[in-house]
Amino acid sequence: MKNNKLNWLPYCGVVVFLIGADKLLKWWVANNILHNQTRPLIPGLVELTNLRNDGAAWSLLEGKQWFFAIVSIIAIAVLIYLMHRFKGQWLVELSFSLIFAGTIGNFIDRIRFGYVIDMFELMPINFPVFNIADACLTVGVVILIIIVLLEKDEGNRNAESTNPTKD
Repeated sequence: MKNNKLNWLPYCGVVVFLIGADKLLKWWVANNILHNQTRPLIPGLVELTNLRNDGAAWSLLEGKQWFFAIVSIIAIAVLIYLMHRFKGQWLVELSFSLIFAGTIGNFIDRIRFGYVIDMFELMPINFPVFNIADACLTVGVVILIIIVLLEKDEGNRNAESTNPTKD
């Protein structure tokens, strides 16, 4: 029988790598781009902008760090439970790993600085400036939504095949 702890190793690696990348890029931006200043990353498409966000996306709930700290702690506990609960379902575990990494990445900033450092600004559209942790959260949630929708669709097909309607 395989050691269950080894099954978590790839997901822990993903989490550690993403948190490290998030922290490293935030550090670089904070030390190389003045606050509220911008540098082109991909000219005309993406710029690196040093912003301090003490709210959520679109600066919602600005200054409510205690709220975000509580939500983060609850989310971390729930994610640990869910990763155990859905052990062996690699795509679900990957999605939870992304959400976990994003939650931890921003949580560290909120505790350490009282704000989150955001940097990616998409030039062609009006979209909030975001960071690697935000991208992890978004991609993880999108994967989870797709999984749920596909399972719901699969459940409907199974129900139809076991209970055919009479004409």
